[in-house]
Amino acid sequence: MRVLLVEDDPVLGDGLRAGLEIEGVQVDWLTGVDDAIPALDAGTFDVAILDLGLPDGSGRDVLDAWRRDGHRVPVLILTAHDTKANCLGTLNGGADDYVVKPVDLDELVARLTALKRRAAGQVDNRLVAGSLTLDLTARTGLFGDRPLDLSNHEFTVLEALADRGEQPVSRATLEDRLYGWDDGPESNALEVLIHKIRGKIGRDRIKTVRGVGWRLVP
Repeated sequence: MRVLLVEDDPVLGDGLRAGLEIEGVQVDWLTGVDDAIPALDAGTFDVAILDLGLPDGSGRDVLDAWRRDGHRVPVLILTAHDTKANCLGTLNGGADDYVVKPVDLDELVARLTALKRRAAGQVDNRLVAGSLTLDLTARTGLFGDRPLDLSNHEFTVLEALADRGEQPVSRATLEDRLYGWDDGPESNALEVLIHKIRGKIGRDRIKTVRGVGWRLVP
């Protein structure tokens, strides 16, 4: 899962990014309105976490701009004001969920996973593609009835491929999910990951689509 975090508090932002990345979530972190408004045009995100109190404006302005521009990414609001009017205002304004600061990390991960699941039309936290079953909460996999020993990056690649069914996924999309806006490792790192995954589920289960990327064969 790739998440856009918009939070100006350096301690909270750093803590959320570190905690979420331990859980296998790729986080791109911004701190202000001016950077946040165009961010959804610059990357593909599964969920956005948006603080309402930003130094150069309101998170509501960001939310309004995103929805006005047609972005349908689920948005989870961070708020320090647990009032009915405030919560209803953000939900009616286009937000999908909210949490009150201070944030419990386990609850946050569960809410992010639920938002991503609902946006994809899934009824539970399992992603099934033929013989492959991925548990998005535990970040574990089964191939048939055989457990898969997957690293965080391997799971992320498999999740991205399974999300698209049999449609190909581009290198750029996979690298965005793995590394976000940060510079990734050497250029052949993705090929190495694909090679390792093929060794666990079978070479023919991931097809190379020349000039496009890779696709999962159920």
